[in-house]
Amino acid sequence: MMLPVTLPVAHVLALGAWLVAQSKAAPSAPAIFIFQKPPGVIAPGGSTTICCSCQRDNGNVVLYRNGQQIRTLQLHGSQAEFSITNATQEDAAAYSCHYLDGGTVLARSETLDVRVEEFHLPKPVLSVQPGHEVAAGAYVMFRCTIAHANAGCFLYLEGQVTVALIPKDQDYFNLSHVHKGNEGRYS
Repeated sequence: MMLPVTLPVAHVLALGAWLVAQSKAAPSAPAIFIFQKPPGVIAPGGSTTICCSCQRDNGNVVLYRNGQQIRTLQLHGSQAEFSITNATQEDAAAYSCHYLDGGTVLARSETLDVRVEEFHLPKPVLSVQPGHEVAAGAYVMFRCTIAHANAGCFLYLEGQVTVALIPKDQDYFNLSHVHKGNEGRYS
C-alpha cells in the first residue's frame, strides 16, 4: 500500500526551479562525425584521410579500427585528420571516432567502412573547357571520359569534402558563374 506524499507548495516550487536550473546548466553533449576524403574505395598503395569533425574546438579524438584504439590526436579547429598512406588490405576496416575531454568520452561517431580494392578500370580522362584559366563569372565545363561502358566519374576539388557525380549517361559537369571559391586543383 502506498501512502500519498504531499509537499508544501514552497518545496514543490523550489524543486521545480532547481530542475530548470540544472537543465540549463548541463551542457549538451557534442556530436562527432566521421568521413573519408576523398571518399570512395582506395586502391592498394593509395592514400586517404579519415576526418573526425566535432562541435568543439579543443579536446582529443581517438580513432578506432574494428573496435581497437589505434591513434589519438588533438582537435585543430574542430577537426582531427588521420592519414592512411600506402594502403593495404589491413587498412580495409570499420573506423569510428570518440571525442574525449579530460579523459572522459563525450561523443562517439557512426561507423565508417573503408574499402581497399584493386581497380581494373581504364583511367578516366578529364578536360576543362574553355581552358585552365577562366575569368570570374565565366562558364566552365568539366568533361570526363572513360573507356568502360558501365563506369562513371566523380569530380573532386582538392581540399574539399564534397564531390560531383558525373553520370555515366552524361560525360560532363557544368559550373556556371565561377568565382574565386571555385579555384583549385580538380581531378
